[in-house]
Amino acid sequence: MSRIIFLGTGGARILVFKQLLASGGMWMELGSPAGGGEARFHIDPGPGALVQATKRKLDPTHLDAIILSHRHLDHAGDVNTMIEAMTQGGTRRRGKLFAPADALDEDPVVLQYLRKYPEEIVTLKQGGAYETAGITFRTPLRLRHGVETYGFIFEAPEGPIGYIADTEYSPELANAFRVDYLIVNVLRREPTEELQHMSVPQAQELIAAIKPKAAILTHLGMTVWRAKPWEIAERMSQETGIKVIAARDGMRYELGVESEADPAQRGRRQ
Repeated sequence: MSRIIFLGTGGARILVFKQLLASGGMWMELGSPAGGGEARFHIDPGPGALVQATKRKLDPTHLDAIILSHRHLDHAGDVNTMIEAMTQGGTRRRGKLFAPADALDEDPVVLQYLRKYPEEIVTLKQGGAYETAGITFRTPLRLRHGVETYGFIFEAPEGPIGYIADTEYSPELANAFRVDYLIVNVLRREPTEELQHMSVPQAQELIAAIKPKAAILTHLGMTVWRAKPWEIAERMSQETGIKVIAARDGMRYELGVESEADPAQRGRRQ
């Protein structure tokens, strides 16, 4: 069974720097549609990613890939540490790193001496399709954010999983991310023109348009946290008719169990 483990659900920088919520990103364990075992990905390893992974008894030396949506530190602060861990300090040349070009070239967040450790470094592009460890994923759209940023669609046996990273709202997102499982970064309680981040009303509009089997809110900002994200998710569920969950630090979400009556069975905290 495929699963997503949330190693951090904090998004706003002050919230992250105070570690009111952890900021380790997401760990995915996806079954290969063709069989042959699981693939393990670490997405957006922000500050504390290694600590959060080992705290959850996840072994980074078993990672197949590290994937960056963009170079901002709340998404990439621990990328070098995780590359070291994935490759056992460079003693095993293994795994892949996927990142936008400006995270590698223009204002790099990946140290030069580490770049020979993974077996491959792949530059992400809009409309790109990629494969690693038997899993394919796509970057259907370049998102609207302050730096080069991408969302992802992963193909899993239970259905496609979409991750919409930091971005301002756009109607084209709904057409680009037609998925069964949707993960959305929601930083703001209400829309604002100053920040290119999704707000709660915009996320609800997006979820209603896409109609996934389930949607998960993460990368929460301070205004969302103060408004009690679990209550926000419950209201979204009632108003859209779609199961919406507010991720929690350490939560494990198992795909393919939407018929479970108890939401705790679908979003267990470790």
